Amino acid sequence: MSFTLATWNINSVRLRAGLVEKLLTEEAPDILCLQECKSPVHKIPLEGFQALGYRYMVARGQKGYNGVAILSKLPIRDLGEKDFAALGHARHVAAELENGVTIHNFYVPAGGDKPDREINVKFGQKLDYLTEMRDWFHAEKPAKSILVGDLNIAPREDDVWDHKKLLKVVSHTPIEVEHLGETQDAGQWIDITRKDIPEGNLYSWWSYRAPDWDKADKGRRLDHIWATPDIASAGHSSRILRPVRGWEQPSDHAPVFATFDL
Repeated sequence: MSFTLATWNINSVRLRAGLVEKLLTEEAPDILCLQECKSPVHKIPLEGFQALGYRYMVARGQKGYNGVAILSKLPIRDLGEKDFAALGHARHVAAELENGVTIHNFYVPAGGDKPDREINVKFGQKLDYLTEMRDWFHAEKPAKSILVGDLNIAPREDDVWDHKKLLKVVSHTPIEVEHLGETQDAGQWIDITRKDIPEGNLYSWWSYRAPDWDKADKGRRLDHIWATPDIASAGHSSRILRPVRGWEQPSDHAPVFATFDL
């Protein structure tokens, strides 16, 4: 069984339903994981997605904020969600394919502007969220699993446009990178994107604040696809669809793709 999976922070699935349909039409991944849907589940515009062959959806939502969804051409079973750090946010959902592969879709908290939990509650929540993810993966070692989503951390020096300038900027601070690394190690997760593309600058997010995001190219790789060691070798053909960032009224994230032969 071979399937292609994509992850994309859509920044409002209702506002950008047309862009989701465009991606599904042009790229046709078997599975699309969305984050920051900003919609209750019952208001996600599923009919348009179903018309394109995506008959299955597992999602968690809330009005105006957060929200995660897994759209699939393939049958999937809802495996529930975890409320890490007891935030009460719709930031995680899991589903299982018929071949037994589990897909975790995460939207890790962004962390606010100041990388100091003493003055910024949101930064503390982000670190606590990652700590509880780590502890869960230690306690319940994942197997035959894929983890995707907007993890809101660019861990490597070549995952950001300027490593030194961003060391004190939320998403690339040493403490965040350390927390993400511990979370990854706890589940023995393998970064599929970097397994396939081991060298060179690679970004999946560009700020709305840049007058010309493409020319400035001040990007960060915040969106990730990981897999457990038992299936990581089956992952290949990783790519980030940078042109999608330039679509009309786009999300500030671009979709990340990988294919798995299982």
